[in-house]
Amino acid sequence: MTDIRKTLGLRPVINCSGTMTSLGASIVVPHAVETVTAILSQWTEISDLQRIASRTIERLTGAEAGCVTASCSAAVTLACAAAMTGKDLAAIERLPDTTGLKDEIVIQTGHMVSYGAPVEQGIRLSGAKVVPVGQATSAHAYQLAGAITDKTAAAVYVISHHVVDYGQIALETFCEVAHEKGVPVIVDAASEYDLEKFLKTGADLVLYSGHKFLGGPTSGIIAGEKNFVAACYLQNRGVGRGMKVGKEGVAGVIAALEAWETRDHAGIRAREQRALDLWQSTLEGRDGITAIIDPDPTDNPLDRLKVLVDPEGANISAWDLADRMAQGERPVIVRDHEVEHNYFYLDPCNLHPDEEFVVAERLTEELDAARKSNTPIVSDLRLRVLAQEKAILNWPD
Repeated sequence: MTDIRKTLGLRPVINCSGTMTSLGASIVVPHAVETVTAILSQWTEISDLQRIASRTIERLTGAEAGCVTASCSAAVTLACAAAMTGKDLAAIERLPDTTGLKDEIVIQTGHMVSYGAPVEQGIRLSGAKVVPVGQATSAHAYQLAGAITDKTAAAVYVISHHVVDYGQIALETFCEVAHEKGVPVIVDAASEYDLEKFLKTGADLVLYSGHKFLGGPTSGIIAGEKNFVAACYLQNRGVGRGMKVGKEGVAGVIAALEAWETRDHAGIRAREQRALDLWQSTLEGRDGITAIIDPDPTDNPLDRLKVLVDPEGANISAWDLADRMAQGERPVIVRDHEVEHNYFYLDPCNLHPDEEFVVAERLTEELDAARKSNTPIVSDLRLRVLAQEKAILNWPD
């Protein structure tokens, strides 16, 4: 196929960062591409299309019902709105005015992270007030119980590599405490493989991305208790109108879920392992470089290569190596969200065939170039961060 990026004047980047929205999230699976293409030129009744989506979501998640949203971020807002209004159409139309409603959402402080925007902003967009539980590095069941009042509409729990990974309340305990107080639990599981675990653990609603590991078009999935899901869907008559998902999004998610049922997960893992092995062997024996295969922090069935960089031995810093990999005619974007700790990750889950070899070549090119440099390639990390902020503000120039 012709690379559409060249036609549009876009850089032909290779994604070793992961299922990142900023890079397009994922490679959409062929069945979803075909389905989206087929439905784009057809009229359809969206409510019926969503009913079909609900049945598909029910089958794969074990939920009583489900619906498709514009994104998982939108799903957070819609779920919080639904927790406040239920199926009261007048209340739905009044939001974000929450007068007379239970309008507080509790969430662990260590879960108030950013996925490109703050989780708590997604909650506040519904009109709800955010009530933090515990401190960033610790939260306890008694703190959750103490934060719940007669104004609490729901409790939000985030599953993500971004959250603090120690000292937090276990999901099962979180659900038990919330349910003892009569409060439903909403789980944000945007980038998770397991479509059944969180409902089985006790969550009332689970929110997934339809466009990350599932490989659908940009979208979100809500799965859970029937009336709660219906109240989420009804938000399309209120604050959800500006977050509406089109027929192509709903149909694409149905197709992605169908493809998920027949996907060769073992074969995909084997292909990813071959890429990891190649990269690890490419880096083996290089001064200042240690490459370790690292399991996914939220127990998804995948590994990444953690590349630790000692600037004295490699003659380059981790962040400069990451930046140089992203330059040139064959740019490779690595996972560098923790690069200040002198490492970055290589994620193999979004590679096109044979791109792993290009990544290996680029690693060799940049490390060889650094070795030949007369001075260490170690820029000021503080200035790098400021430059990134400046670049964000400089758009569209």
